[in-house]
Amino acid sequence: MKVLALVEGLNHVCYRYRIEAFAWAMRERGLLLEAAPLEHGLLHRLALLRRGLRADVVILQRKLLPLWQLRLLRHHAKRLIYDVDDSLFQRDSYSHKGPDSWVRLASFWATLQAADAVSVGNEYLKQRAGGYIDADRVRVMPTCLEPRTYRVARHERVGAEAKLIWIGQQSTLPSLERVGPHLEAAAGRLPGLRLAVVCDTHPEVPGVRVVPRPWSKETEADELAQGDIGINWLPDDAWSRGKCGLKVLQYMAAGLPVVANPVGMNREMVIDGRTGLLASTPAEWAEAIRRLADDPRLRREMGARGRQLVEERFSVDRWAPRFARFVDEVARGRTASGQRGSNLPERAPFAKPMRRAVA
Repeated sequence: MKVLALVEGLNHVCYRYRIEAFAWAMRERGLLLEAAPLEHGLLHRLALLRRGLRADVVILQRKLLPLWQLRLLRHHAKRLIYDVDDSLFQRDSYSHKGPDSWVRLASFWATLQAADAVSVGNEYLKQRAGGYIDADRVRVMPTCLEPRTYRVARHERVGAEAKLIWIGQQSTLPSLERVGPHLEAAAGRLPGLRLAVVCDTHPEVPGVRVVPRPWSKETEADELAQGDIGINWLPDDAWSRGKCGLKVLQYMAAGLPVVANPVGMNREMVIDGRTGLLASTPAEWAEAIRRLADDPRLRREMGARGRQLVEERFSVDRWAPRFARFVDEVARGRTASGQRGSNLPERAPFAKPMRRAVA
């Protein structure tokens, strides 16, 4: 059977970690994965949506299509899965327009209605999706990685020589800027403290020496292994609660303890005192970073427990067969509820008129 994944890009982090990583397990079940980026351009988009006719199941990842395109996709697709790993029903934490968006919420509702089944990255997203459709049509499929592809950090540096590390896309840099005062407080305890930023863009962080490290798919794992402490800070809002914790998983796979604030998936992955330290205020961050920087043995112990957590709960080996079985069930019409995605009304019953669509 053929599986067509409509994704933001073939090199996009969500496709690589949430679908492509499971291709081998799908292949073992006789499911052949083909992926296509949802590029702009009317003719290209129309041709792409019609390709659903040649697939047994289509996976639409993240995208909120204009309603007429969603109708066309639903018409052509024999079976449709919607894959969600963010709070796409609203704007992100840093939007100058604020979080609420009727357009996004209506598009999200319509996409859930159209899908035969929905895969989500965490329980919060399952709860939100289950508020609009039968909860039996929603499955939690966490973002996973393969820890064997990550070299483990050595943890030989002590004190101010210990290196903090942050990895992420340019769109998530505002979170690094917001945690600046916390890192500056840590640098007050450890003068000369360095922060390696693995990203295509490299900001300045007051009080901390930023070490720019260009991101690439081929080198990201090795870059992390050269750090000592992974950091992650999230604003305490609905957008963050929809995040699926990839940064933290990558740190842990590389054997790094994590310092993070207790928001969203940070609470679930960073087990305080075992896989890292949870901290909220600048003073708490400063103490957590100092404690880990001064104790390489503690870093190794926490890093080892974090890697074990990834292997046991968030590894590709654990979840790939489950994802493949889920896709196979949908392709064969064996979803838990037995329901098929619906024909769509002109607009969501709770929504304002949709004057524009999310492209």
